[in-house]
Amino acid sequence: MTEQVVKEKPLVVGITQGDINSINYEIIFKVFQDLRMMDLFTPVVYGTAKVASYHRKVLNVNNFSFNIIRRADQAQARKANLVNLTDNEVKIDIGKSTQVAGELSLMALEAATEDLKNGVIDVLVTLPINKKNIQSPAFNFSGHTEYLAQKFNTKDYLMLMVANNFRLGLVSGHIPLRAVGDYITTELLMKKIEVLNRSLIYDFGIRRPRIAVLGLNPHAGDGGLLGKEEEEVIIPAIQKANDKGILTYGPFPADGFFAYNDAKGFDAVLAMYHDQGMIPFKALSYNEGVNFTAGLPIIRTSPAHGTAYDIAGTDVASPDSFRQALYLAVDVYRNRMQTLELEANALGVSVKQSEDNGH
Repeated sequence: MTEQVVKEKPLVVGITQGDINSINYEIIFKVFQDLRMMDLFTPVVYGTAKVASYHRKVLNVNNFSFNIIRRADQAQARKANLVNLTDNEVKIDIGKSTQVAGELSLMALEAATEDLKNGVIDVLVTLPINKKNIQSPAFNFSGHTEYLAQKFNTKDYLMLMVANNFRLGLVSGHIPLRAVGDYITTELLMKKIEVLNRSLIYDFGIRRPRIAVLGLNPHAGDGGLLGKEEEEVIIPAIQKANDKGILTYGPFPADGFFAYNDAKGFDAVLAMYHDQGMIPFKALSYNEGVNFTAGLPIIRTSPAHGTAYDIAGTDVASPDSFRQALYLAVDVYRNRMQTLELEANALGVSVKQSEDNGH
């Protein structure tokens, strides 16, 4: 976080409760017991007062309480606010996946998304859901990323994992491994590179980003010996990106790239599929990784971990990833506004006009 964030008027950060049987309320308590967090922004948790109270008792939390409100626009500065979504009795089964948990996850997400659309909250931080129990006619998606992309009419987006200056994007996200080869095309890869480049400029304030692209096959195909995708799909996309002025390099063999710490020479890395990127990212991010959805007109981050049912209710969960997700959401907001302001000043137009033109 920068000092600038501390001095300016705090933003309103919406936080969805996610799965009620997970570690989510524990990490919320741990982060906001530090009252200095409220100097940076006004937190608004979309959740349930009775669920929060239950977790407080289980975890023996005596020095923290929410300011309970009915609507996000009632949030008070310098307090941890909770929008109480329902007064109904809720059955909580800590560490288990239940239908009720899925229903309340979706309820929180829908309410927060609507407030984000209407400008009631400035940014959104989503806490982990169970991707199976949340499925319903209203949520037929593989995760938050796809849901929000549809809600905000965004076709080209990118799952971007962030840990300080280590940024890793995924060309293919939550799809089966056997489908990856057919899914990745030169056109798709080019779009992902463009989304990543734009995000690095607008969201992270990097003027001339350097992007590394990994190969799909072992040894990046070994010149076609171990697969043709590098020669036929990936290299043409890299060439097209450079023709457009995007500094793009590769394809690099994934094993050697991370083994020899080559990521430090680039502003971001683009992996071809989920585990190719997520395994090294989680190994190197030391519990501070954040999931950021690049390409959306709004700002959404999330901790890089899941529901962690196995340790729910035991008071051993680390809040570090959630804390970093909050920091990143606010920093991206500031960077985006600053970049738009600089562009608007250069063009002699207002920031609102700049936003309306697609920035």
